[in-house]
Amino acid sequence: MDDPFHIESLGPASVRSPLDLGIKPGDGLADFTAEEARVVADLSMESLRVFMARGEEPPSLQRAGARHKIYFDPSKLKVGIVTCGGLCPGLNDVIRGLVMTLYYGYGVRSIQGFRYGFAGLNPEYGYPTTELTPDTVRDVHRAGGTILGTSRGAHSVVTMVDTLERMNIRLFYAIGGGGTFQGALALHDEIKRRGLKIGVVCLPKTIDNDIPLVDRTFGFHTAVGLADEAIQAAYFEASSLANGVGLVKLMGRHAGFIAANAALANRNVNLVLVPEAHFELEGKRGLFAYMDDRIGKGKSTVIVVAEGAGQHLLEATATTDASGNVKLGDIGLFLKRALNERYTGGERNFSLKYINPSYTIRSAPASPSDAIFCGYLAQVAAHAGMAGKTGIGVGRSHGKFTHIPLRTVVSTGNREINMESELWLSVLQSTGQPLAMCDELAKLTAKLTLVPNGILAGQ
Repeated sequence: MDDPFHIESLGPASVRSPLDLGIKPGDGLADFTAEEARVVADLSMESLRVFMARGEEPPSLQRAGARHKIYFDPSKLKVGIVTCGGLCPGLNDVIRGLVMTLYYGYGVRSIQGFRYGFAGLNPEYGYPTTELTPDTVRDVHRAGGTILGTSRGAHSVVTMVDTLERMNIRLFYAIGGGGTFQGALALHDEIKRRGLKIGVVCLPKTIDNDIPLVDRTFGFHTAVGLADEAIQAAYFEASSLANGVGLVKLMGRHAGFIAANAALANRNVNLVLVPEAHFELEGKRGLFAYMDDRIGKGKSTVIVVAEGAGQHLLEATATTDASGNVKLGDIGLFLKRALNERYTGGERNFSLKYINPSYTIRSAPASPSDAIFCGYLAQVAAHAGMAGKTGIGVGRSHGKFTHIPLRTVVSTGNREINMESELWLSVLQSTGQPLAMCDELAKLTAKLTLVPNGILAGQ
């Protein structure tokens, strides 16, 4: 059976690293990371017992970090960097971190930034590259967006590899989410097919925090913090009105991590709707029944909905965006219209305020927590590339930075909230919302008893 966590390399690492690190514990210096250092993929005792009983080692991920021997001669190396997909807090922090580590840590003097995503590798667009130096990136982390620009959409892999080969780029960094990982994997495969020695390393960027096998993606903490501010505004609006409703739509195409975590951060949310949890408008357990009860009791309500929730309620579309993703219906506007149609003009006063802070959040600079994380991520990506690792992404798994094969990430699919997890249980306890928001699922949970936190839930 093939090892899903096997890390490919361009060849033997025979160049001594210019980093002045220690090689053994206790010498007072930060140490190089040993090539054989691993992190167990599944830390549960149940999983470990299975492999222990077989006398086998459990699946594990290679630890990221600086290596004592590297593959590239820094004085001869030319590096390329690209940012792809939607905006995300921390893009500039990662660009800066890569440049600073490669330049000052390894002595790399030729670093090119490709403009506007993978389109920058297509000569037909005529986008010039940007020379990246410590001077050009010194203060970029203070700004949102990306100094390299970005775009979505597929481009000819053959053309892109032609560009890398023509420009003599030997190490290529792609910063992006799931679509970027797929594109980078296609680049890696074409490079291998040609027998070229070009390293491909990805850094996971997605606000939604839905990259598999990774604890955290950069931009997520910033998004949760700014989402909390939007929720607080919705709470003030709702609580200041008779039967007031504050409806907040947040990012989360496939996973509701932002919605769930922002609700837990704020604690004034009454209902969280995410893609992983099916809900209906009608029925004894539906959204309307839930709202009928709250309005009947004269309670204000704060609802947080992730953009990918409730898509079955909207008109299906076969339209896709430039990245090939099916375009979502607007669940926020749908719920706003549905609630207004049902309750406006009724026996009781009703007022709904709708807030969609998505693009404000995406384009913001990174929070201090994310900025620190971006620095770590950029450094381990620089180390991985210089050591000759290729076809990989870098990320944090179980609190440790690791190397993850792009093929494994792409084939695993999106990470989602486990409905039986502590995270979702905490959301239910905080909001006091029903275990299920539709009659069919309610049958499955009818025998379960959930006691919400009396202080935090059921406002």
